[in-house]
Amino acid sequence: MSGVPYTFANASTSIPLTQLDSNFQTPVTIGNASVALGNTITTIGNVTLANATISGSSLNNSNAANVTITNYTETYATATGNVTIALGNGTFYEVTTNNATTITLPNSVQGKSFTVIVSYNGANTVSWTGGSTLKWAGNSTPTPTSVNGKYDIFNFYQDGTNTYGSIFGQNF
Repeated sequence: MSGVPYTFANASTSIPLTQLDSNFQTPVTIGNASVALGNTITTIGNVTLANATISGSSLNNSNAANVTITNYTETYATATGNVTIALGNGTFYEVTTNNATTITLPNSVQGKSFTVIVSYNGANTVSWTGGSTLKWAGNSTPTPTSVNGKYDIFNFYQDGTNTYGSIFGQNF
């Protein structure tokens, strides 16, 4: 078997497949899809991912049909005192109060949802900001439990215009 006659590390032009040895022309099979070097596939089926992270892209009905996700974990973030929820850090936040605490929600992005657990470190008050796009049922912001050692849990759903807040439960 002869070696590859071109240098890969500092190549300034593409190397034609015909000039690579036969090992580079062997297709790779992933799930039920087979692809050879230099080709592109758009559909892969029958794949099981373990400990996988998907980032920088989104799955939607046009590129991921009949997806089943089991045993998934959301990214968990913690903060103390006044905080701006940054969904890039996690979609499950625990915010520990520190005196009067303000929680600022992110701008509404269609299809986003997240959870905020408020952990009371004293009889502290909580206020929410999210501009005019934050909506609560009955147009009434919930009254915080404000009891040391207790928890309130809130879920938020976004449609691209509004953020809808709901109480999962209070006074845990």
